[in-house]
Amino acid sequence: MKKILVTGGMGYIGSHTCVQMIEAGFTPIILDNLANSKPEVLLRIARLSGHKPMFYEGDVRDRRLLDQIFSEHQIESVIHFAGLKAVGESVLKPFEYYDNNVYGSLVLADVMRQSGVKSLIFSSSATVYGEPETMPIDESFTTGAVTNPYGRSKYMVEECLRDIQQAAPDLSIALLRYFNPVGAHPSGLIGEDPQGIPNNLMPFIAQVAVGRRESLSIFGDDYLTADGTGVRDYIHVMDLADGHIATLKAVAQTAGLHIFNLGTGKGSSVLEMVKAFEEACGHPIPYQICPRRGGDISECWAATDKAAQLLGWKASRSIEQMSADTWHWQSKNPNGYEQ
Repeated sequence: MKKILVTGGMGYIGSHTCVQMIEAGFTPIILDNLANSKPEVLLRIARLSGHKPMFYEGDVRDRRLLDQIFSEHQIESVIHFAGLKAVGESVLKPFEYYDNNVYGSLVLADVMRQSGVKSLIFSSSATVYGEPETMPIDESFTTGAVTNPYGRSKYMVEECLRDIQQAAPDLSIALLRYFNPVGAHPSGLIGEDPQGIPNNLMPFIAQVAVGRRESLSIFGDDYLTADGTGVRDYIHVMDLADGHIATLKAVAQTAGLHIFNLGTGKGSSVLEMVKAFEEACGHPIPYQICPRRGGDISECWAATDKAAQLLGWKASRSIEQMSADTWHWQSKNPNGYEQ
């Protein structure tokens, strides 16, 4: 069975991807420093998949630990999720974001080079596109006009990896630009468990629905959209996980720089997401309209033709499914992974 190193494999997207990897016949080796995840996740992955992955607790910047992992296992490919990801926090802590996200990726790439591992899938973000003038966003759009250190760190890593692949053309490097991951495993065993106040819409709605928070803040209802609230491309985390499996199978062993959007190809407004969640949980979600946040764009969704053609992958789960699975997770685990 092919061994895949998964950095940040205990996190939200990483854990769902590990479950799908095991089902697809891959063996994940997880490296995670547990900065934004819990040890309990490993047990949940084992319950769901029947296999408890090998887990190393540590940091992607720890060269000695990476050397150990690559010497102990014949790693075929690396999926690199590990990194900090809160936009607001990145503005307050830019050094930590560049240190974790950019320097960490360079340490990983260097140890891969020394170990002769030639395949990397990088967890990037649609934030690298900035605010495009037209929709939908396809992979040929200009990148780099980002508005915060988090987005800039993703853009910087992409540019570093582009140069590294150009200098070593036998490498396979895939840049996967996610849109807005939401939802949870349909079992309700694993899901999104943000530390502190959620930065993203869906976990915030879920915490209001389960009684952990009083009401949802909606930032702006005067955008040029159908109902005035911002429109985003929300993708079910299970579809996103399947996108990584498709990438492993289709291009991970093919030399080149491979860039794919992972989204659904359509946008949903904040109020549409609230309505879908109200149907899932069976009661109203109290919310208040607040002023717009600086840097927020009115609408954003992906062109997904390239992933469909070259990966044979397409997102299939609806916002109703995303809401139902999120509610199943949150209602079974009102305090997340805390026992």
